Parts: sequence; structure tokens; C-alpha cells
Amino acid sequence: MDILRRYPSLRRPGWSDFVALTAGAVLPLAFAPLGVFPLAVLAPALLFALWAGATPGRAAWRGFLFGLGQFGVGVGWLYIALHEFGDMHALLAFPMLLLFIAFLAGYPALLGWLQARWRGWSRKVVYDTDETSPERIALPAPWWHVVLLLPALWVLLEWVRGWFLTGFPWLDLGYSQIDGPLAGFAPLLGVYGLSAVTAISAGLVTQMVRDRPRAVRYLGVLLLLWFGGWAAGQASWVEPEGKPLRVALVQGNVELDKKWSTHYRSEIVQRYADLTLAQHDVDVVVWPEAALPATLEELQEGFMQQLEQVAAERQMELLIGVLEREVIDGRRTYYNSVLSIGPHPGVYRKHHLVPFGEFLPLHSLLRWLPDYLYIPMSDFSPGAAVQPGLRVAGRIAGISICYEDAFGEQVRRSLPEATFLVNVSEDAWYGDSWAPHQHQQMARMRSLENGRPMLRATNTGVTAIIDHRGVELARIPQFRVEVLQGQIQPMQGKTPFVRFGNTPVIVGALLVLGITLVRSRRRNETERRI
Repeated sequence: MDILRRYPSLRRPGWSDFVALTAGAVLPLAFAPLGVFPLAVLAPALLFALWAGATPGRAAWRGFLFGLGQFGVGVGWLYIALHEFGDMHALLAFPMLLLFIAFLAGYPALLGWLQARWRGWSRKVVYDTDETSPERIALPAPWWHVVLLLPALWVLLEWVRGWFLTGFPWLDLGYSQIDGPLAGFAPLLGVYGLSAVTAISAGLVTQMVRDRPRAVRYLGVLLLLWFGGWAAGQASWVEPEGKPLRVALVQGNVELDKKWSTHYRSEIVQRYADLTLAQHDVDVVVWPEAALPATLEELQEGFMQQLEQVAAERQMELLIGVLEREVIDGRRTYYNSVLSIGPHPGVYRKHHLVPFGEFLPLHSLLRWLPDYLYIPMSDFSPGAAVQPGLRVAGRIAGISICYEDAFGEQVRRSLPEATFLVNVSEDAWYGDSWAPHQHQQMARMRSLENGRPMLRATNTGVTAIIDHRGVELARIPQFRVEVLQGQIQPMQGKTPFVRFGNTPVIVGALLVLGITLVRSRRRNETERRI
């Protein structure tokens, strides 16, 4: 029996649309900092039910409303960066945020439209009882439409969102499961595979309600899937490499309104120098992204030599976030970099730059924007797409800067040579919002996928030490000047995700689409003969 016939009130388009918006708004609660991970199953399950029998247009509208709720609540913190720290007037910042959220909401809208069109229309049609808003309702979708096709489309659109227009992978469904039983699938299939099994779980829940006579079967498959995730989490894909490293992560907690003022430059440099000089008996010291508010050549003469001398005397390595400037053919080029100071000096230059924050996309169309948005040092050049890991304390470290750790395939490039990961970030742009905690959750996923511990140093938090299973071992409270000391165990070996990346999940989703398309056409041909 179709869920719309079981619950007639859901057949009222206005009510159903409101429920779709609410379900989307609830979904971000499944992510950090709240982490109510079952909501990542229940919210999409409700959306799947609301799509049952809806026309392509209505399904797209409900998907759009769901996306407005999801991204409106989940990434509304972008307003802080635009208005409070970017000095953009509220009358401009708020509409720009709404446009961005509407753009992101287009993904679930497209998903809703595609799944309705994919299903096709039966010749047997009934109409909604609400005469003011008639709605065409097709025969109930088969189980494979809800349990396989919808999750496949969901994952493919998440994947597209992760690279289209440089990508924005925030709130991918799989991240919500980092502390749940399904997390065991992450080393096997990565975050998109985790999104897939989460969406499949949502489809099974929907089917349990739609098809009561077979509810026990769907429940059995759901329990088997979640038990499989737990069991996979017990497997060990990597092994220790050498002795543990003693580490110190420096959180300078420099306010953004001071960081780029030359008046406070000496004070900030001295703060990091003092915090570093206080460290003894450590192998690695890590500073945050762009910790020094100046290019290397602008620092006081002898400062870098002092750091090199300290590193040599105490037999420790320094990884510091710095800005580099090169002059090539009279043109100045800036890089957001991590510099290694020690026996094996080296540099990593950020490749995946933040649109509007570090470069201006569509410059010919948006060249007016910098007049209304103040973001210092926002004209960087990207480093090479593939760069060797830095040798730190005798091991290879996989480096990422800022939201580069949100892109699993990019972090994976340093594997299997890298035995641990390092991420340096500046999340002060988002204040005391959910953004730093969501970012930290994504960093944990990178450790779990790749089977490597991570050192994560930020200016205002979250600064943390993460083990190779994605478990946060220690952190510094946000907005404190403090140094986090601890140990990590470098690891070696390859998880299945390191070996194959996202390819198995994306190919599998495409195969599901092809198979379900053939079955859908055959089903419609059969119905036309009736």
C-alpha cells in the first residue's frame, strides 16, 4: 500500500512541502557538533516518502525545499565570514548567502526531478482529493526504485557537488556516520560509500512504512547492513610504522581584526616564537595556516635562522603555516604554504584554493565584488596538483591546508607513502558557529578512510590529535592560546579506499542507474498493456 494512501494528509501538497522543508532543516543536526547520526537516515527517508507518486515538478520542488532547509541551517555560518569578518554590508551579504543556498538546494531538486522522470508514468493515474491543488500520483514505486535508485542518484549528485565549480562537499551524508556503526565502511568505500549505505538505510526505512506486509524483510536487511558496518570496523587495514612521535600543536588564537594589521605583526610573531621555545622533548611542532601574518621576506631578518637553530638544538621539526611571495617576470605570485624546518627542509603549497577567499572565480563577471568584500591576501596562485609529502621526523607527512582536507581524493594522493597526515587551518572566519566542528568531522573522516593519524593545528580551534581510526584523542578548547601535546603512531599499509579511491562507488552507482532504467522501461511497457 502506498504511503500517500495510508496517510491522506500527506497528499496535501502544501503540507507535504512544509514537511520536506522541515526534514531538510533537521538533517544538519546529524552532523557535528550535535552528531545525532540516526537523523541522517530518518530525514532522507521522509523525503523519499514525500517523493512517492509526485510529479517530476512537485518532486523537484520538494527536493528544493529540503535543500533550503538542509543548507540554510547547515551552512548559514557563511554569513559570519561575509558580514562580520568580510565587512560586506548585510543588505548584500544576506542575498548572496541566499543565492548560494539556493544553488546548493538545486542538487536535491535535480535528484527529485530525475528520480520521478526515471520512474516514468503509468497510464493508471489518480488525483489528489484537494481540488484546489490537484496532484497526479502514479502507481507505487517498486522497492528497487527506493532502495537502490534513489541512493545511487544521491551519491552521484554528492560526488558532482564535490568537484563542480571547484566543489563544496559540506554536509555529505556519510560524514554524519563517523561515530555510528556504519563508519566501518569508510576505509572500504570512502565517504561516498558511507553516504550510499546511509541512503540505502533511508530507503529501507521508507519501504518498511510503505510495504507493511514485507516490513520484517526490510528491517532484516537494514540490521544486516548496520551489523556489516560494525563488523567492517573491527578489521585492521594498516599497521604501525616505527615508534610513536611526540607532537605539539600551537593554537595562537589571534583575532582576525588584528592578524593582518602590521601594527600587531611583531606581537603575533613573538607569541608563536614563545610558545614554540617553551616546547621540549617533542619531535614535531605544528603551527596553523598562515600563522605568521606576513610573507617570508617581510619577516625580521634572522627570524627564520632562529627557528632553524632551535629546531637543530632540540632535534625537532617545525611545520609552520606561512605566505610565500615569488616575483616571476616582474609579476608577484603568492602561495599559501606550509614550510618544514629541520633536517629535511621542504615546502607544500596549497593547491585547492577557496573561491572568493583565496581567488576570484569568473573574474570578468565578478571583478566588482572585492569592492564590497574585504578578505586580505585573497589573490593566491595554486600549488602543483601533485606534490611530494614532506619528510618530517624521519617520516613522510601528507599535508593539506584549510578545507583541502574536505576532498578525500586529494588527501589520498599522498598515500601510501605518508605515514601520518597534517592539516593546518584558519577557521576563525566562522566565529563560534558549527563550521569548525563540521570541518573537524571531515578531517576525522580523512584519517578513517586512509588509516592514518592526523595532526590538526588551527588558529582558534578546533586543534586536535586524531588517530588512524578517526577517533579524536585530544583537543584544545576553542578561542584559547594554548599548545596541545601528545603522541601519534605513524601507520603504514593501504586501506581499500587508498587502493581504489571513489571509483568503485561511482561505477557502482552508474551501474545501478543503468539497470534500474532498463527495469523501469520494461515495467512501464507491461503497465501499458494492462
